[in-house]
Amino acid sequence: MGEEILLVEDDADIARIIQDTLRQQGYAVAWATTGMEGWEDFQQASYDLVIVDWMLPEMDGITLCRNIRLASDVPIIMISARKEDVDKVEGLDMGADDYLEKPFSLAELKARVASQLRRWRRYNGQDELTQQSIYIGGLAIEWQNERVLLKNRDVLLTPKEFELLKLLAQNPERVFSKGKLYEHVWQQPELGDVHTVTVHIKALREKLDDPVKTPHFIQTVWGKGYRFIGEVT
Repeated sequence: MGEEILLVEDDADIARIIQDTLRQQGYAVAWATTGMEGWEDFQQASYDLVIVDWMLPEMDGITLCRNIRLASDVPIIMISARKEDVDKVEGLDMGADDYLEKPFSLAELKARVASQLRRWRRYNGQDELTQQSIYIGGLAIEWQNERVLLKNRDVLLTPKEFELLKLLAQNPERVFSKGKLYEHVWQQPELGDVHTVTVHIKALREKLDDPVKTPHFIQTVWGKGYRFIGEVT
């Protein structure tokens, strides 16, 4: 075993029980007490599974789940005292792979974790993220190396510019508001300085030689935000 699990739970008693149980199964378990802390931990390390409580301070579990799913296909198990079907559907719609109602048995938790990790191991063995994407117009993105080329010439992006491009390109045709881009890339609440996003998008477009009026890659959806329209060759 030895898989890495991120647990995001603000109730210390519940978190300790889950942590101890999973560690006895041979898993390495990191614990975050708030949604924002969990998001920061996820960005800084590599995990094989994430367990997220619905009700969390700073950033709720639904928002955290949505952010993680935009960045990764890692399995997510949501735990919550909410029992209504509509709540379960919302959690699954936001990217959770499984939903556990509180209170749950430790045997059920262990079984759900083992099941999701088996799926993750199969996924990683068969279908890893494509190392390079090439688009009409001469844009090439090497995901692992964080390298961008335009017509076979290196495009030197800042880390934030690359994260913006990555988020947009890996979610083609999806419209992101400036607030959501700021929340995801800068890891701050979306009420932050969204002008920063405008500045970075402008710089990114200039480096990609992508005019606003006739874009090949990043399109402005007026009044809503931006989306990636590049076509894979």
